[in-house]
Amino acid sequence: MKILQINASARPGASNSTRVADAITAKLKSAHPEAVVELRDLARDPLPPLDETALGALFTPAPERSAEQAARVALDDAVIAQLQSADAIVLGVPMYNFNIPVQLKAWIDAISRAGVTFRYTAEGPQGLVTGKKVYVALARGGLYRDTPADFQVPYLKSVLGFLGMTDVEFVYAEGLAMGEESVAKAFEDARTQIEALAA
Repeated sequence: MKILQINASARPGASNSTRVADAITAKLKSAHPEAVVELRDLARDPLPPLDETALGALFTPAPERSAEQAARVALDDAVIAQLQSADAIVLGVPMYNFNIPVQLKAWIDAISRAGVTFRYTAEGPQGLVTGKKVYVALARGGLYRDTPADFQVPYLKSVLGFLGMTDVEFVYAEGLAMGEESVAKAFEDARTQIEALAA
């Protein structure tokens, strides 16, 4: 078993979402001692944004790509291969301005490639990244779960599902900016959720 943990916080050393993601990975590792854990920290090792240069490289046939274009596509190829080789994915996701960090959006852009991780058919889009279990560790300063202000969960469910990853569980640590008691409760609630996860 291979566990891929993606840390998306801009604060690699003091991240609440990483703390929760680490706990999920530890739970999985305790259930599967033989599992290999691969960590990708998007703050320490950021991915380039999807810009005109990247699009130009992706839409140029491989034999016609320049060395620069080939190198740019190879970056995304490596990220896709890393995802495809994992059995379980743990995403550490803080909330920045009501949504996911730009670091995570760049990762999602890197793994979303027509003909590789999804395709369009006569019946509609089909996700090609199947057979994965995804755990999402959410850390929020306020209380957003099951409210209209939670834009993260619907987006992540949609984009992961579009790629074929439909078995997704969310773990919430909320109220982290609402005082010490709220912080203690948030992490206790997250711990309870993690203990209940099917590993």
